[in-house]
Amino acid sequence: MSDAIRWGILSTGSIAKKFAQGLPHTNGGKLVAVGSRTQAAADAFGDDFDVPRRHGSYEALADDPEVDAIYVATPHNLHKDHSILCLNAGKAVLCEKPFTINAGQAEEMVRVAREKGLFLMEAMWTRYLPIMVRLRELLKDSVIGDVRMLYADFGFRAGFNPESRLLNPEYGGGGLLDVGVYTVSLAYMIFGEPDRIASLAHIGDTGVDEQAAAVLGFNDGRIAITASAVRTNTPQAAVLMGTEGQIRLHAPWWQGTTMTLSVNGKNDERIELPYDGNGYNFEADEVMECLRQGKVESPHLPLDESIAIMKTLDAIRQQWGLKYPME
Repeated sequence: MSDAIRWGILSTGSIAKKFAQGLPHTNGGKLVAVGSRTQAAADAFGDDFDVPRRHGSYEALADDPEVDAIYVATPHNLHKDHSILCLNAGKAVLCEKPFTINAGQAEEMVRVAREKGLFLMEAMWTRYLPIMVRLRELLKDSVIGDVRMLYADFGFRAGFNPESRLLNPEYGGGGLLDVGVYTVSLAYMIFGEPDRIASLAHIGDTGVDEQAAAVLGFNDGRIAITASAVRTNTPQAAVLMGTEGQIRLHAPWWQGTTMTLSVNGKNDERIELPYDGNGYNFEADEVMECLRQGKVESPHLPLDESIAIMKTLDAIRQQWGLKYPME
């Protein structure tokens, strides 16, 4: 594969626009195609982002021979079908988070990718931000000793619209899959898979979680405390607590550029890592670097980890009795 990677975007919603805005800041990524359910929507998106190839169906985009990789940006409930559509057409796939509705769907997607020897990755874009890369380096060097506890939240107050993807169970709505996945993924990045889960949620009038909290426990005593919401503003903070100090990711931690390192007996150190683009460029760069090296998954977010994260989200929802109509 050449150094230049030709991208297609499947869907034309707000997250698709963010990805399109990020691509010009990548190392060799070029947006060449877009697919939508209607030609009019594809043309409008193409006009906005100067996209030469505009398809009035997702199938046409998947079959476009001029496309190397496709970013799937449809709602949660469609991730599996649209990712498999693209994989069956021989395309590398970056699928927006959450990977799928549940672990069973994730396993099906991964099976198809592995059978075909094609690249697939969950678009947990925060993992590739410079601040997160630096955080992993600090943890590898045990700068704050043994990390014993994590606190992370992500919540905002959306307007009450029962038909919106945030609150409609038909779309896999609710805070957990929309923003709670960020906190759970952070816990996985730091601690790995939990051994115990305890969770509570407020299920709103539409039947999905409007706010929730979960405690992830590990057999060696480590704990991750997470909170998510789509009807409650939260601090959007993250703090790692170790035996020799703390690391505070400044709000909003999931797209941030700054953290404070506090090591016992030393002055606090403020670490700032600003970046070009809107942050979505880094996950695209990760995909492209993997493709250039002939990899079929990212070493920083392996497919088995994405499946495990979905299993944890399933277990949390099971404690609430929340099941989506398509399950």
